[in-house]
Amino acid sequence: MVNTIAFPGLGLSFEVNRVAFTLFSRPIFWYALCILTGFALGFIFVSMTAKKRGVDPDNIFDIGFWGLISSIVCARIYYCIFDWDSIGSFWNIFKIWEGGIAIYGAIIGAVLSTAIYCKVKKLNTLNVFDVCCPGLFIGQIIGRWGNFFNAEVFGRETENILRMTINGGVGVHPLFLYEGIWNLIGLVILLLRRDKKKADGQVFCFYIFWYSLGRLFLEGMRQSEYILYLIPNVLGISQVVAVIGIIIGIAGKVYLGIKAKKTLQ
Repeated sequence: MVNTIAFPGLGLSFEVNRVAFTLFSRPIFWYALCILTGFALGFIFVSMTAKKRGVDPDNIFDIGFWGLISSIVCARIYYCIFDWDSIGSFWNIFKIWEGGIAIYGAIIGAVLSTAIYCKVKKLNTLNVFDVCCPGLFIGQIIGRWGNFFNAEVFGRETENILRMTINGGVGVHPLFLYEGIWNLIGLVILLLRRDKKKADGQVFCFYIFWYSLGRLFLEGMRQSEYILYLIPNVLGISQVVAVIGIIIGIAGKVYLGIKAKKTLQ
C-alpha cells in the first residue's frame, strides 16, 4: 500500500502509505482521515462564525451531525447509481470501506438534510446555507488530499511544472491539487465578499457556481477510469451536473437580487 508520489517539476518526492495506522488490527486510511479532518475544520469554522450571522451555534451542531450522515449515504448512493458495474450486487452497496463515494452526492445529501432541518426548525434556510458555505469549501479543500494518499483520481499525461508521477510512471495532472487550489481561491473570494450580498442565498449561489465551474473543466481532464459516465465514454454525469450547477448558481443569484430589490421598493 506504499506508493512513491513525485512532483519532478518541483523537485519533490514522497513515500506515501495509504494506511495511516491500525486500530484493533484494522487499517485506518489517510483517505478517511482527510475527509473527517476537512469536515471537522469546516464545522469548527462555521460554528465560530454562525452567531455573528444570525444562526445559533447549537443549530450548526445539529446541521453538522445530520449533514455528515446524509452526505456519506448520498455520496455512496450517487456512486453506486452511476458505477453499478463495479458494485456488482445489492449487498456490496454497504461495503463503503472498499471505496466508492462521489463528492456531488455528498453535497446533495448535505443540502437536503440541511433544508429539511431548517424547515422543521423554522430557520431562514437561505441564510443558513450562506453561513455553511465556507465549511463546504474547507471540507473539500482538505478532503481532496485523500486522493493524493490513495494515488488515485489523476488526470491525463502532461509535462507541466505541477505534473505528478506515481511509482516512476509518466507525468499526469494532479487533479486533487488543482481542485484544492480552485476551491481555496473560491473560499477567499467568498469570505471577502459575503458581507456584500444583497439577498440571503446569494453566497450559496456563488458556491454552487464556483465549484461547478471548476469541476466542469477538471472532470474533462480526468483519465476515463475515474469518470462516472452517463453515456459510456462520451459524457460524464459530473459534467452534466456541473453545467446544471453553473446555470443554477448564476440564475439563483440574479433572481434573489431582483427579488430583494423589489422588496425594498
